[in-house]
Amino acid sequence: MNALYSLIIVLALVVIPLLGAGPAGWHSLFGVTIPYLAFGIFVIGFIYRIVDWGRSAVPFRIPTTGGQQESLPWIKHSKLDNPSSTFGTVLRMVLEILLFRSLFRNTRMQLKDGPKLSYGSSKWLWLGALAFHASFFIILVRHMRFFTEPVPLPFEWLDRLDSILQVGVPTLYLTELVILAALLYLFLRRVVAPQMRYISLAADYFPLFLIFGIVVSGILMRYFIRTDIVAVKEMTMGLVTLNPTIPEGIGVIFYVHLFLVSALLVYFPWSKLMHLGGVFLSPTRNLANNNRMQRHVNPWNYEVKVHSYDEWEDHYREAMKEAGIPVEKE
Repeated sequence: MNALYSLIIVLALVVIPLLGAGPAGWHSLFGVTIPYLAFGIFVIGFIYRIVDWGRSAVPFRIPTTGGQQESLPWIKHSKLDNPSSTFGTVLRMVLEILLFRSLFRNTRMQLKDGPKLSYGSSKWLWLGALAFHASFFIILVRHMRFFTEPVPLPFEWLDRLDSILQVGVPTLYLTELVILAALLYLFLRRVVAPQMRYISLAADYFPLFLIFGIVVSGILMRYFIRTDIVAVKEMTMGLVTLNPTIPEGIGVIFYVHLFLVSALLVYFPWSKLMHLGGVFLSPTRNLANNNRMQRHVNPWNYEVKVHSYDEWEDHYREAMKEAGIPVEKE
């Protein structure tokens, strides 16, 4: 039911621009007002979440460890899984952000007859997540050519690399196939496995369907429902330069695509997708495990008035005697 609710919401988001930018003709609303509003909410929400997390108290070192901590010289230290220096921590973060190293090392647990626990590899999840994030990033960077003039060389090189296996016209991008396959795998993983289906909420399905809608609308616009790319470039450059215009020849499918992107921008800061920024602020990842080398004192500890046992006994001596509790002083 959670998947069905999420799908219905995404379909409703598709219908809104179909009617609004189609029969109603509200092109300025869906081409200018909503994108500006969505981008503003995204920026403000992103900054708010980062500042809020940055203000959270982290008085102690609580890194997640997966190897031997640095200790005695003859004990081998796991420098990546249990870093004790800033350099090791930075290297660990780089591998985590770019290659999802902790997910690569993840294992799957199953309960079999016996009862007996078995542990196995979970590399398919790592591969699906890496394929999705990498292809999404490349697609995002490729789209930057619509917002820049002249187009920087790195964007052009990435565009050519993505279309290196061109088989026809228009150009077939590899990332379009990869992201569709990755989204399909991530969705099937949640509905096929009973354990995953049980813990999956609407917040887990909604971003999958929303991003799937963005990808499909982009593919339709490129290969099946042709859109005037020159007009699109003119419109996006107008948005970037704060001189918005609505050129002729932009079909309704483009407004559907843009509206879904705007919905993703609005949803992003308040969802699980904010791990994009949160991963940099996670104390389980960005702190070195040097508890054996340094003493870490909570700076937020307030002064506590303490008293000795003698003072405590002086205060309660008569009551202790009445209760039959032995005292040191008569």
